[in-house]
Amino acid sequence: IAVVFHAVYDECKICFMYFIGGQIRLAGSGSTRCSGRVEIYYNNTWGTVCDDSWDLNDAKVVCRQLGCGPVLSAPQSAHFGRGTGPIWLDNLGCSGSERSLFKCSHQGFGTHNCGHSEDAGVVCSGCGVLGTNIRLTGSGSTQCSGRVEMYHSDTWGTVCDDSWDLNDANVVCRELGCGTALSAPHSAHFGQGTGQIWLDDVACSGSEGSLTECQHGRFGTHNCGHGEDAGVVCSGKKLVLIRLTGSGSTRCSGRVEIYYNNTWGTVCDDSWDLNDANVVCRELGCGTALDAPQSAHFGEGTGQIWLDDVACSGSERSLTQCQHRGFGTHNCRHSEDAGVNYVQLRLTGSGSTRCSGRVEMYHNDTWGTVCDDSWDLNDAKVVCRELGCGTALDAPQSAHFGEGTGQIWLDDVACSGSERSLTECQHGGFGTHNCRHSEDAGVVSQSTKINTLPGANTAIF
Repeated sequence: IAVVFHAVYDECKICFMYFIGGQIRLAGSGSTRCSGRVEIYYNNTWGTVCDDSWDLNDAKVVCRQLGCGPVLSAPQSAHFGRGTGPIWLDNLGCSGSERSLFKCSHQGFGTHNCGHSEDAGVVCSGCGVLGTNIRLTGSGSTQCSGRVEMYHSDTWGTVCDDSWDLNDANVVCRELGCGTALSAPHSAHFGQGTGQIWLDDVACSGSEGSLTECQHGRFGTHNCGHGEDAGVVCSGKKLVLIRLTGSGSTRCSGRVEIYYNNTWGTVCDDSWDLNDANVVCRELGCGTALDAPQSAHFGEGTGQIWLDDVACSGSERSLTQCQHRGFGTHNCRHSEDAGVNYVQLRLTGSGSTRCSGRVEMYHNDTWGTVCDDSWDLNDAKVVCRELGCGTALDAPQSAHFGEGTGQIWLDDVACSGSERSLTECQHGGFGTHNCRHSEDAGVVSQSTKINTLPGANTAIF
């Protein structure tokens, strides 16, 4: 999955959203961040959605939920490949106005008469650079000037210059995080493209968030040749994207990679520390870093190594604002690729709700509990804040919500109550305890409101 850069984030808002006990993602062969097989996380398991009654209204809700702009199509019959495991939803009936797929009518989780050959998919228009739906290319192009190309139906194609003007160009520049439009060149100013011509007679007001939101003819309907390919020249510099990937990676842990000069590349671990990892964490909406793995902990990347000797204070909003040697300047190999690691938090157990339950955290690829030694309202307050659950009302002890299983990750937690995450509080160290699960700690929060955290699974440090 491609991930986000802070300024574009302000427009697109989220990559993942809470889904009442789970999250939603797009996956499968040929998938991108904004197109793929629809999968939801429910009952601690990823599963698919059946294509019975699947239509543009249903797909529209998914695209909105993922911050991926308008829907382009609602593929059926496992267009992006067959999933595995449960089929969670069938016969969805969305009006298209819902903010979450869960709010649409359906038969109930796990009730279906489908096989994975009927897995539903979506193709969204994208959210600028996040959805890799639009790009600038051609002779003499830069990151913020060039021939306008868009990705549709698994193919890159151009835009015809009929009626092309500064309003249209402004939408493209905004979508790419490139400032305002300086000009809207016609007549293949940046060279002729090849293949499809996707849009013609584009008529933007200039306020749209995406080129596909503007008036235009149908995709692929035009009376143009590539001698009429449209271009833009924008005022700004294109944003650098950042993502986490590699073996064992999750959305909030993995090998750090950045997208620069139209190519993904890695970051060298020379001087890599928690300050650097925390900037990545903040940039991706992942909270606080647990550690800053070095030596290709998540596997070796390939291609470019873009940054070396990164020196962040920890307060920067993006990794590229930190001191470094310059893009592409390094003395490293991919065996030195840098990574980041985070911890996740959830409430579960008998009688639990989203905002009350046994406190569990995800560490070292395993869910585990927190011991109630010294557990109090200050500790519970941090958990409630972390989960967007309002004020802590109680800090139950003695496995009030039932005994957990497996690891006990934290003991002797001592929060002041002002910390942003449980791992910022004093504790005895991960896995160090003298407890049993009969001492599992819990929280009861004032709010039951679902809070969407950028890119969240549950809450992420």
